[in-house]
Amino acid sequence: MFLSGKRALVTGSTSGIGLAIARALKAQGAEVLLTGFGEPEAIAALCEELGAMHVSADLTLTEGVERLMAEAGAVDVLVNNAGMQHVAPVESFPPEKWDAIIALNLSAAFHTARLAVPHMKDAGWGRIINVASAHSLVASPYKAAYVAAKHGIVGLTKVLALELAEAGITANCISPGYVWTPLVENQIPDTMAARGMTREQVMHDILLAKQPTKKFVAVDEVAAMALFLCGDAAQNINGANWSVDGGWTAE
Repeated sequence: MFLSGKRALVTGSTSGIGLAIARALKAQGAEVLLTGFGEPEAIAALCEELGAMHVSADLTLTEGVERLMAEAGAVDVLVNNAGMQHVAPVESFPPEKWDAIIALNLSAAFHTARLAVPHMKDAGWGRIINVASAHSLVASPYKAAYVAAKHGIVGLTKVLALELAEAGITANCISPGYVWTPLVENQIPDTMAARGMTREQVMHDILLAKQPTKKFVAVDEVAAMALFLCGDAAQNINGANWSVDGGWTAE
């Protein structure tokens, strides 16, 4: 178990991609710290399953991220996964939704990284993994804030990679295509409204139309990539953006 003795914080880890990553890291010996929303009973069950601590924090606020990192303590593996989405035409995109999406999907990753890096430098080892999206490479209509944030996190990742390269710390992105998670499922009604489509049309003509395999990416596939980036074989992979999208961004 090559992560024995390492502490890993995965944001947005009470469901979906984040939970799959947390489970994969735990399976390789890491001490896992969880954060995310959910029913208290379900979160308690996950903490028992993973032998983990859960920290409740509003990551759209700088002080929320700072409280999370203070409670988490020293972190060797940082996975910025928490995210949110809103779908609307730009002229009617609610400004408060823009602010919240940029705060959670981009600014929170900056704040967690700046607070995690001092320990990683002291330890001479660290892994920062930012879960981006195929929308870090291409755009889709009606997703102004999300696309902007995901493009931004790639730039942030590259800066971290360059600044920290000599400290034994790597920073990389994983950019999944459509993964069947609550985030994807919950945006279907908004897309239906924005485009005047049925649920089935959104699934077939919008979501899976983007992926040549015509399959949703599995959360375990994303988790496997995150785990690989933590290993010694990936020590010279730095500042990269790994697509896990069934070929979507190959066009």
